[in-house]
Amino acid sequence: MSWKSHIDTILPRLSSACFAMKTIKPYFSHQILKVIYCANFHAIMSYGIIFWGQSSASLKVFLLQKRPIRIKTGCGPRDSCRKLFAELGILTLPSQYIFSLLLFTVKNRKLFHVNQDLPPLGKRQQQNFHQPLVNLKKYQLGPYYMGLKLYNTLPTFLKTESHSFVSFRSSLKKFLLEFSIHSIDEFYNTCKLGKHKLQD
Repeated sequence: MSWKSHIDTILPRLSSACFAMKTIKPYFSHQILKVIYCANFHAIMSYGIIFWGQSSASLKVFLLQKRPIRIKTGCGPRDSCRKLFAELGILTLPSQYIFSLLLFTVKNRKLFHVNQDLPPLGKRQQQNFHQPLVNLKKYQLGPYYMGLKLYNTLPTFLKTESHSFVSFRSSLKKFLLEFSIHSIDEFYNTCKLGKHKLQD
């Protein structure tokens, strides 16, 4: 499934939310604008995102997501939004996809096998979930397989905190906001680099 139809359906609704924010901006505080963003843009954008967030068509939504950020901060159409997302405490679409999918994976960890529970695989990367070998591309991009892949990429300290859902959710969001992830590849590279900041 390409999820193009779903994305084409929500784009007009997201555009309407952007127009509403632009119209009311002179009359409301930044705090109220963020509430309006969450209710009218974020709620639509994040619905079912664990299924379509990795789709190539999701780039259209991410590009549109930058519009309310620019409206709220008053920056120009060509200005970078990377630091603005972090300053506003708003996750980019790729970050929201990663965040939602990892919460789903950790919340349903009983569905998966951990390497330390499998004797032949227990000596290395014991905190990782066992990732089955599959060749079907659609399965690899699905939430079950991608959730395992993203989790296994996480820094050790986040895997350790995953046994407390509340603590994990808080630390993961802080981690994603700090680096303002703009793609899945950036997430993989960030986890490998540890605490090194990404550059625009």
